[in-house]
Amino acid sequence: MKDLAGLGNLFVAAFLFHFASYMVIPAITDVTMDAVCPGRDECSVAIYLAGFQSAITGLGALVVTPIVGNLSDKYGRKALMTLPVTVAVLPSFILACNRSKVYFYVYYVVRIVAGVFCDGTMQCLLLAYVADQVGARRRAAAFGLLSGVSMAGFVSGTLAARFLPTSSTFQVATAVGAATAIYLRAFVPDSGANSLGDGACDPLLQASSCSTATSSSSSSDDLSPMLPPHKGALPSLSDMVALLTSSMTMSGAAIVTFFYSLGEYGLQTALLYYLKAQFGYSKDEFANLLLIAGAAGMLSQLTVMPVLARFVDEEILLILGLLGGCTHVFLYGIAWSYWVPYFAAVFVILSALIHPSIRTKASKSVGSNEQVECFLQLLIFALNFN
Repeated sequence: MKDLAGLGNLFVAAFLFHFASYMVIPAITDVTMDAVCPGRDECSVAIYLAGFQSAITGLGALVVTPIVGNLSDKYGRKALMTLPVTVAVLPSFILACNRSKVYFYVYYVVRIVAGVFCDGTMQCLLLAYVADQVGARRRAAAFGLLSGVSMAGFVSGTLAARFLPTSSTFQVATAVGAATAIYLRAFVPDSGANSLGDGACDPLLQASSCSTATSSSSSSDDLSPMLPPHKGALPSLSDMVALLTSSMTMSGAAIVTFFYSLGEYGLQTALLYYLKAQFGYSKDEFANLLLIAGAAGMLSQLTVMPVLARFVDEEILLILGLLGGCTHVFLYGIAWSYWVPYFAAVFVILSALIHPSIRTKASKSVGSNEQVECFLQLLIFALNFN
């Protein structure tokens, strides 16, 4: 477990990042409704705005995420993680200042731009960092722990939003986001092709020293070898397609990600507005619902998946997750009372197994120098429908 213990600072940064990112979700629906359709519980314009934001963010991330992920091979994961962590602070800062109609639309534009740099890249870089540090045998557990820590940030941020007034919610989110950037720069060690201290070569060192260090780094059978030096060119479309079709495992992972993300992001875009119109949910009810889902997901990632991964392979975990995900969405669709969505959220304990299972299976099917591209492929299929 030594390699997992070395990820402690990364897990802290991931927790803080998701804490700040998710604590604004229970409040943003009411803020949007008050700015776009004041005094109303139903507003199709708000749903259209949310859908447009998700579409533009997904398309932008489709372009930016491969670039940032590839640059992290050259400059290190930490250096490139600084970009999404810093940019993510701006939207919450705007609403921390004021939530009038004008400020909301400024927030809306900035949120789209920030989403392009944050929604795909941070997830990709976190996963690549873990893949750099953890061997294949422990990767399922490591990905599960990372997802669990992220879910813990989600739960903690949602819990804080439940008891904070709306104005304080955005102020706290801004402060925690800024603290995340500082912590990342100060305490998280670098990882990637050119990172010092991870067995990679400093260009100032002599060639013979670099060769020795690289050979020593890649000699371990348990740890993933470091990525090769960056060649100076972004991966072409043909390279990405070749990786996608390199094995049945990668193709299958992409197909499952495609269809599951199509339903998942469609649900996320409209769910809170649907619950507000159907059952009169507000910030506190949204927070209660998200707390149940977050607690179930955190329990799944931190306890259920690491335990099950010892006894069953990724295919079984994926099947269990898909069954839970289908039940989860189905219950939302037929909800006949205000308590049914709360019950449906419990099934996140199973659906939370889906993405870590897919990532682990795909990660094992490619070489160590293709980890970033592997995660990029899966993210691209997800972000196409974000």
